[in-house]
Amino acid sequence: MAQDRSKNDNKANAGAPSAESDEAPAFAQRVEEFAHALQVERNASPHTIRNYTMDLHDFGRWAKRSKTDALSPTHRQLRRYLANLDAAQYSRSTVNRRLSSLRSFFRWQILAGYAQSNPADALCSIKKDKTLPHRIRPEEMAAILKVWGPLDENGKVREQTPEMMRNQALLEFLYACGARISEASGLLAENVDFEEMQVRVLGKGNKERIIPIHRMALESMRSYLDFGRKRLLREEKPNPYFFVSPRGGQWGTDAIRKTFRQTLQRAGVSAPYTPHDMRHTFASDILEGGADLRSVQEMLGHSSLSTTQIYTHLSMGKMKEVHRQAHPRG
Repeated sequence: MAQDRSKNDNKANAGAPSAESDEAPAFAQRVEEFAHALQVERNASPHTIRNYTMDLHDFGRWAKRSKTDALSPTHRQLRRYLANLDAAQYSRSTVNRRLSSLRSFFRWQILAGYAQSNPADALCSIKKDKTLPHRIRPEEMAAILKVWGPLDENGKVREQTPEMMRNQALLEFLYACGARISEASGLLAENVDFEEMQVRVLGKGNKERIIPIHRMALESMRSYLDFGRKRLLREEKPNPYFFVSPRGGQWGTDAIRKTFRQTLQRAGVSAPYTPHDMRHTFASDILEGGADLRSVQEMLGHSSLSTTQIYTHLSMGKMKEVHRQAHPRG
C-alpha cells in the first residue's frame, strides 16, 4: 500500500455542503436524512457525523461519474469504488473507513424502509498493517511541558499570560489522564473535582467516566481556573467549559491541535506528534509504572480490552530490559 492520503482526503472534503453539485440530488438528500438520524437517534458526535457525510459524498461523486445508482449499487460496484480508492493510493485505514460508512448508510436505509438489502455486507475490510501508537520520549515530554509553564528555560519565574496558563493546564491534563482532545474541549468546569483529585469526562457514545488526576496537573489547572480563565472569559458571555478560547468561547479541537503544533515548535521537538500521542504516552507510562490493564482500559474509556492491549507492546522494550537485568542468565 502506498503512502497515506487520508489527511489530504480530509482537507479536500472538509466543509463539504450537504447537497453536492457533482452528485445525484436524491442521494445528497438521503445523506442529509442519514446525518439527521445519526444525530437524533444515535446521538453521534459532530465529528462522527462529519466523517460519515464526507465519506458518503465522496462515494456519491464517484457514483455519478461512473454512472452508478448511489442509492442502490451492487456489491460489485462498491468493490470497484474501493478498488478505485486503492489505485488512488489512499491508506487502508481510509478505505476501511469509507466501507464502514457505506455499511452504516445502507443499514440505515433498510431500517428506514428505503432498501431491502445491504450491498456493503458482502465486502470485507482490508487487513491493515499492524502499527503501534506513537510514544513521546521522556526528554521530549519534559520539553513540551516546559514551554508554557511558570518557569522559563533557565528555571526562572516568568509572568504567564492567560493563554499560557490555559495551554499549560491543557498539556498537564492530557498527560495526567489520557483524555482525548474532544474530551478536553468538552470538559465542563463543574466536572473538575480538585478535592477528590479527579475529573469527569464525556467520551465516545456520550459515555461518562471518572479519571483520577495527579496533584501536579491539578496545580496547573487550579492556577488557570483562578487566574487565566477568569481573564479569558467575558462577563457578558458565561461559559460552562473548563478550557476557553481568547474570545471567551469553548476552546475547539482544531484550535487545540494548532496550539499543540506551536508547542512542539517552541519545545524544539521535530517529531510530528499530535495531542492524541499524549494519550498514548500516558497509557504506556502508567502500564510501565505497574498499572493493571483493566484499570488503564477504564481510564482510557476503551469498550474492549483488546484495544488497550496494544500498549503492552510499547512496554516490551522495558520488560526485556528488566528481564535481562533480573534473570540469572541475563
